[in-house]
Order: sequence, then C-alpha cells, then structure tokens
Amino acid sequence: MMRETQTSNDTKSSRCTTGSTHDATSTHTPVCQIGWTQRFTRTPFREIAAALVVISCGLAWRHATTLDADAATPPGSSATASAKPTTPSRNSIPSTAALVNGAEIPREQLIAECLARHGDSVLETLVNHRIIEQACQKAGIVVTPELVDAEIDAMAQRFQVPKDQWIELIGRERGISESQYRTEIVWPMLALRGLAHSQTEPTAEEIEQEFERQFGSAVKARIIVSRTQQDAEQVRTLAVAAPEDFGGLARQHSVDVTSASANGWVQPIRHHTGVPEFEAAAFQLAEGQVSPVVRVADQFIIIKCEGHLPAAGVELAAVRDQISSVIRDQKSRQVSGEVFRSLQESSQIEKLLGNPQLQAARPGVAAVVNGTPIATEALAETCLQRHGLEVLEILITRSLIDQALNQQKLTITQADIDQEIAYGATTLGFLTDNGQPDTKAWLEHVTTQQEVPIRHYLEDIVRPTVALKKLVGPATISQEDLDKAFQATFGPRARCRMIVLDSQKRAQEVWQLARQNTSPEFFGDLAERYSVDQATSALRGEVPPIQRYGGQPALEREAFSLSEGELSGVVQVADRFLVLLGGGFTEPVDVAFNEVRGELERDIQDKKQRIAMAEYFTRLRQGSAIDNFVAGTSQTPAGRTGVPGRLPSAAEQEANELTRPRAGSRLGPQSTATGSQPSGVVPASATAPATR
Repeated sequence: MMRETQTSNDTKSSRCTTGSTHDATSTHTPVCQIGWTQRFTRTPFREIAAALVVISCGLAWRHATTLDADAATPPGSSATASAKPTTPSRNSIPSTAALVNGAEIPREQLIAECLARHGDSVLETLVNHRIIEQACQKAGIVVTPELVDAEIDAMAQRFQVPKDQWIELIGRERGISESQYRTEIVWPMLALRGLAHSQTEPTAEEIEQEFERQFGSAVKARIIVSRTQQDAEQVRTLAVAAPEDFGGLARQHSVDVTSASANGWVQPIRHHTGVPEFEAAAFQLAEGQVSPVVRVADQFIIIKCEGHLPAAGVELAAVRDQISSVIRDQKSRQVSGEVFRSLQESSQIEKLLGNPQLQAARPGVAAVVNGTPIATEALAETCLQRHGLEVLEILITRSLIDQALNQQKLTITQADIDQEIAYGATTLGFLTDNGQPDTKAWLEHVTTQQEVPIRHYLEDIVRPTVALKKLVGPATISQEDLDKAFQATFGPRARCRMIVLDSQKRAQEVWQLARQNTSPEFFGDLAERYSVDQATSALRGEVPPIQRYGGQPALEREAFSLSEGELSGVVQVADRFLVLLGGGFTEPVDVAFNEVRGELERDIQDKKQRIAMAEYFTRLRQGSAIDNFVAGTSQTPAGRTGVPGRLPSAAEQEANELTRPRAGSRLGPQSTATGSQPSGVVPASATAPATR
C-alpha cells in the first residue's frame, strides 16, 4: 500500500496504470528451483552483450529464491503424458548437433555444456519433483491433466484474458514454454494445495476482515515519507501551517519517489491492508486534517486526509463464497510454501553431481531422494530439452569467433584476458586506493553480487570481447568526432517541456490546444493530463535538458530550433509523437577543448569500437554457413565471399532520417508516370484533418 500511487480524479486515467499482468505472473515463482543454487541475472555489460548477440543466451537463468508460488514437475504418470519437450530429445539429435562453416559441434559437447551450465538448477527441479511426488503418493493425492487445465482456465478468467493469451503472457514474462508452465508451475501448485488443504479453510474472523478490506470504508490520502523523526516533524510543521501546499511539500521533501512524483497521492487506505497503526491514524483524520508523525518500520510518515469513501452497499452473505475463495488462495500460497519447506527438511537428499568420488561409487546417478535415484542420463535429457537451443547458440558463436581468429592468425593470451578484466574494473569504478584497477574486487562482484560464475564471465563476456576488439582493431577518430563529442558533453543544452503521445491524431489534437496558450503552466496541465509517458505526466512535461549529438537527430533539431516559450511542431521519434515547448538553453561548461581531449578520445574510441564490433559480428554471422540440427534450421552465407553488404554508416543513417517525412506530413500519391516513386509529401491535414 505504501508504494502505490493515487492521483486526483482528472488525472487518474493517465497516471494510475497498474502492472496487473506483471503482478499476475510474478506470483508464479517455481518452488522446484529452490535449494542449492541462486538465481543468475544478466551482467552489467549489457551493451557489450547486445553487440555480441550471444551473451544473453548463457546468463539469463531462471532460478528462483522465494516460495511465493508454485513449481515442480509432476509425477511421471500424469506429467509426462501432457508435457512436450521444448527441443528434440537426446536420441533425436544426430551425433553432430551443428555445423559451422563445416566445423562440427558434437552432440556430446552440447550435452556436456548443458550439464555444466544448467545441471545444478535442473537437478533441483528433479529433486523437488521427486519430493512432492512421493508426498502425493503417500497422501493419495492425484493431480490430473484435467485439473491442470481447469486451474489455467480459472487463472485466465481471474485476470480477464483469454486462456491462450494468458499462456502466451506467462511464456513471455517467465521465459518458459506452455508445457513447463503446466508441469513446473500449475501442477505443483495444485499438488501442494492438496497437501495443505486442511490448513487453508478460512475462519469467520478472516472472512469478516477480508470483507471489510474489500468493501468497507476507505480514506483518500496523501503522504510524505521521511527517513528520520526530526525531518518528519519539521515537514509536518510546514504541512500544518499550509495544508493546501501538501502536494508541493511531498514533491520537495518525501523520500518515497512513487508517491512524491504523484504529489503525495497513494491508493485509498483501507482496513486490514497494512500496518494497523498507520491505518488507525488515517481513519482518525477529518477531511483536510494532517496526522501526527506515524512510524512504519524505519520510515516516518505524515498523512493528509483528502476525504472519506463510504463502504460499498454489499451484504456479506452475497459475497461470502467469493471472499472465502480469495482467502483460501492467499493461505494456500503461504501454507504451500511451509508444507514444501517441511517436506524438504524431512527428506534425505544426497547430491552426487559434481562430486567425482560419489559419482565413481554410483556411476550414472546424479542424486538420491529418500532412497530413490535420479539418473544422470535423465538429468542430461531434461537439460537438453530446456536449454539445448540457447546453449547451442553459445557454442555456435564461440565457433564463429574462433574461426575468425584463426583466419586472421590472431591469438588471445592470458595477458589480453587480464587487461580486459582490468578495463571492466576501471570502467565500473572498482579501483584501489592508489587508483589502479581492483580486479580482485571486480571479479568478486561479478561472481557473487552479480551472480555470474567466473567461468561463464570469462567465456561468454571477456573472451568474445577481447576477440572482437582484436578482429576490428582500433577505431579511427576524426576531428569532427571530437568536435561533436565536445559539444554533446560540454556544449549548451536545450531546455524544454515535453508531451508524449501514442498516435499522430492525438498529438495533433493536443498540439492544437497547446498553441492556443503557450504558457508553461498551461503546457504543464496538458502534459499532466495527456502525456502517455508516466514521468513527463507526473513532472508536468519537464524533462532533462537535451544535448546535441545524443542520438535522436529529429528531436535535437526541433529542440535547438525553439526559442523560449515557442511551441514546436509534432515530432515523431520511433512510435511516439512529441510536442515540445522551448525553455531556453543552458550555459556551456567553461572548459577548454585541450583539457578534455584525452578523455573524449578514450570515450569515442570505446563507443566506435563497440559499434564496429557489433557490425563485424553481424557480418560474421550472416556470412557463415550454419546448420543447426537441434533447431532444424540451415543458413547459407549472405553476400559475396561470405561477407554481406555493408551496414549503413552513422552519417548515412542521419541522411536517411533527414529524407523521411516529418510527423504531420505523409508521402504523396504514387507517380502516375512510373507507378513506383512518390511525388513528394502532403500535409497530414489534407487527408485526415485533426479534430477534437
């Protein structure tokens, strides 16, 4: 409750957007992936990862560390009947998994790499599957495919989306297939719910509290959050003296960004939704009254009552079944986690994977759960089904880069690797007291806080980066590059307010309103009401000053052409339409070019080299013959001698952008002489007048 925002009625539709679909999917954290490993996240080298294309395949591992939802594979009798592997099985892959320009990637290499990267996490799933399966068999609980289908239908109906769209959403948000959703999320949720059934029935008191929470009275309120009691008392003194300025005080003083950016508004405060002391303080206030400072955990909060909302005219008897269902669902999630933890604690689990001595004693066994073995072959099969495609892409990319190095007779030494690690440490600010790169601290950061195994950091990030830098060589820096970088970094910037719209027609309507009154106050009102961008709406159109040569030439041209108080035309940037109000210009930074030349050269070198690396890898990939026997795809080289056509340069992209029709105009009719060339552009209003 404390982190949600509430806006006034006239702006609620534009600002109070909730992530309901995201929230829905976030409740499905796989239980089966809890135990030995932690979740692996992407490294901070996202730009390099984008340039290399490949790194994302190996680092976005879907491990979970909470018990809020529900996951495991079902018992073999019902699970395997409904589950479909996401990739071909081990036996269906030929001995060669892929050919890269004639070089083989053997099937056994793919399987070994899948086990090395994902063996631990997948084994957790299989172990936890076995734990839940054994508990269900002991309790006589059977979860059929029909029950799984019914639960998916109910979940889709709850969030008011068709079933196929719900499954698609889950796949997109969680990165899993439909079969995995059924077997690793829905099935264990139902199984654990069955095991916890006796503990989930709601009491009369719980039903009454939930009824009051959903249908009882509420308080419309704004809040200001401080870090200390002293700060809160000082702000409260100002708020009591001028209650009408509470929104401005929230923007200026509140440390809670979400509510501060919405002038202090939060969702209506209801009973039984959070901290009792906070709720009691809110309900004691009369309209317009400011509360004493209320402590909630380590925060100190001031509440201003903006009105009371009456209870809904609903009888408890009419909604008792609905409320009982909600409570059962809530208790089920909580109790299921407790039941699963209890099952884990009472189980005898012996992990053999990764322990050569134990594996030598019991060859072919990855783990033993309460005396029942899990075969290494079954683990390898599951790893291959879930991760074979992404791991094979990593191996294909590794092969491409190695072939390019061999062709140019280039080698990568340990000194090269060490230098790149030092560069990463320096770039991210990991330095010793004497200013040298602290590679030890950097590697510890990567392997612990960023949760990336050192082997994968070296193989998937460092080595490909070093290789591509060697393959493309240093970038050439011109005086024009330096001049643009100097202007972008130290030159004047254009101040302006901005309204962001999602359609040209809507942008024209808002522009028509704005040109009738170009005062900043009126423009801010329009931004608050109409901007589809949450930040510009909350900040009444205010945006950071716009620099030159920042990568959006159309926006920059328009911003720098405006004088203070002048209204722009409609500017299209990607799929958005912008309306700007000029606010003057900042003063350039008082620094001499020669003082910063070295810094600019290093920055330009880095950026141009990364662009060249991305272009080189694109050409390398497109110019190769790749037969992927796992995915069933085949690629022939693009372009003559295996090299595709040259990618457009930045200058050519700028020229292409200049020739595009601006927002507010359209291509003219086709030439009657050739039937293929447009005859120019015509105003949009000539074919679709904007009316309000």
